[in-house]
This record gives sequence, structure tokens and C-alpha cells, in this order.
Amino acid sequence: MKNAISWFEIPATNYERAKSFYATVLDTKITDHHMENTKYGMFTYDENNNGVGGGLVEMEGAKPSAEGVTIYLNGGDDLSAPLSRVEQSGGKIIMPKTNIGENGFMAQILDTEGNKVALHSWN
Repeated sequence: MKNAISWFEIPATNYERAKSFYATVLDTKITDHHMENTKYGMFTYDENNNGVGGGLVEMEGAKPSAEGVTIYLNGGDDLSAPLSRVEQSGGKIIMPKTNIGENGFMAQILDTEGNKVALHSWN
């Protein structure tokens, strides 16, 4: 097994709002791949290298939550940059940039949908 995670999905009650939030905070593109009765968008990932990737999903049964599993998203070179865009994009910082020693830095946020997610960077 190359990675413990191969794919993740973040539930949304308002796909366009969630897409705008993550695209702005992570400074990335989210590509629409809607299906019947499902609004779906994929985060950028390395398709040629079978890299870990994920998506946003608005569909029946996909319920945002601040409890349960925590996904750590790539915060880029320095968490300060994405964290500076969280609140202006409608989210909330619930744990500021925190030094985790040899493992870099982490922070936790609530997105516009009410999901708790974490960000990680080495600086």
C-alpha cells in the first residue's frame, strides 16, 4: 500500500459556496464533475501518479459535520497564507497555526458548511 488514504469527500449543503470557499482558501481549482442528483467537484491532484485526491459533494445523505474524522488538507508552503483567507471566505479558525515539532504545523477550521477540517504545512 502506497498511501493510507486514496480519496476523500467533503460533504456540502451548498456546493457552490463550498467550492468557492475551498478554491479561495487553498488557492486551487476545483473541477466540476456533476452526476445525476449529485453536485461534485474534484480538488487538484496528481492523476499521473495516482496521488491522493478528493472532492466536494452535495447529494442526499452527505451531511457536513464538525465531529468524527478529521481530514488534513495541504496548507502549502506556510499555513499563514490559507489561514488568512478562511474568515474572509466565510469559515472560522478553531485552532490557530500550531507548531507540532518535527511534523511541521497544523491548524483546524470550520468551513462554510460546518465541516471541521485541518490544514498542514511544514512551515
